[in-house]
Amino acid sequence: MDGRRVVVTGVGVVSAVGIGTEAFWAALLGPADVGQAREIQDWDPGPWFDGAKDARRADRFTQLGAGAAGLALEQSGDPAGDPDRIGVLVGTGIGGLHTLEEQVEVHRVRGPTRVSPFLIPMIMPNAAAARISMRNGFRGPCETTVTACAAGTHSIGNAARLIATGRCHAVVAGGTESAITGTGVAGFDNMTALSTSGVSRPFDRDRDGFVMAEGAGVLVLEELEHARARGATPLAEVLGSASTADAHHITAPAPGGSGAVTCMELALADAGLAPDAVRQINAHGTSTPLNDAAEAEAIVKVFGAQGPPVTSIKGITGHSLGAAGALEAVAVVLSMQHRLIPPTANHVQPEADLAPIDVVTGDGREWEPGPTLSNSFGFGGHNGCVVLGVAPEA
Repeated sequence: MDGRRVVVTGVGVVSAVGIGTEAFWAALLGPADVGQAREIQDWDPGPWFDGAKDARRADRFTQLGAGAAGLALEQSGDPAGDPDRIGVLVGTGIGGLHTLEEQVEVHRVRGPTRVSPFLIPMIMPNAAAARISMRNGFRGPCETTVTACAAGTHSIGNAARLIATGRCHAVVAGGTESAITGTGVAGFDNMTALSTSGVSRPFDRDRDGFVMAEGAGVLVLEELEHARARGATPLAEVLGSASTADAHHITAPAPGGSGAVTCMELALADAGLAPDAVRQINAHGTSTPLNDAAEAEAIVKVFGAQGPPVTSIKGITGHSLGAAGALEAVAVVLSMQHRLIPPTANHVQPEADLAPIDVVTGDGREWEPGPTLSNSFGFGGHNGCVVLGVAPEA
């Protein structure tokens, strides 16, 4: 990535399998739950809002995003400096579906005068980014990328460019999603995207769809010298990113993963890396027949049959849509810190016709941390890739 170097100084995660990095990492190494959805139990947004009334005026996806951002900023410390040069880029795939569904029913049963005056600011997809900006007084670019399941990854890549080009010295970036509602689940189920078994099996012969999840992942990105000047500890470095479109189908990937191939190649070029420099791939790996087949084929086209180890954390986390890429970026940072690639849960039997990729299974795999590619491919043909590297030495 040309320009100023961009580092990660804080990560925050709110997910159904763990809140905070320690719980999240432990879950990635443990057994997977079985069920039709991954919902956060006993969620308390209180620490990141000014009282219960304030929290009730935010949709659940905004609450989760605010929580993940709060945890990331707690680890990072105050980014400091000019607030006009601190941005917030937090994406989502759907936005405030809980509130929309509830208020449509209010309108139907009780009439238009009983619809909440907070309906619009609660359902708008930019609500989470706006909340983080206002709570922390960050007055730089505050934007929301809505590119389905690629939104979190696109947000991180776009945020890094704001820093690399000098527009910002810090950006809070990631994704958040909470779309497990009656209508949301029915929509995905009726398009046959969901697993009928309630088990996410990335790249496995018996995969039959994804398991819906909610959650949020947020990273604090900073210009390297700015982070050093304030004494922050870099956790990783953003080396490059890319975005492409399949221009093929509203839900199905392009044949042969052609759009994904181009996106991975452009991300590596942006990072100034040859394919053989990549030490790990955190795959999109949704456990759907078409997506996994196309991604595996694309990986082999870029990296060859002897490519780097591949993992998908969705066997544990489920698929959190617009938050997925951000949660996976957090997982990459934690993988570097723990010097362990987490396993692809529920991957037992490779499909004979699947392109040959080295899927990490079992208890994970020890590794020497190095450049890692994280993939996200969304409905609409949106492709996003980000390359993360180890933290620069002091």
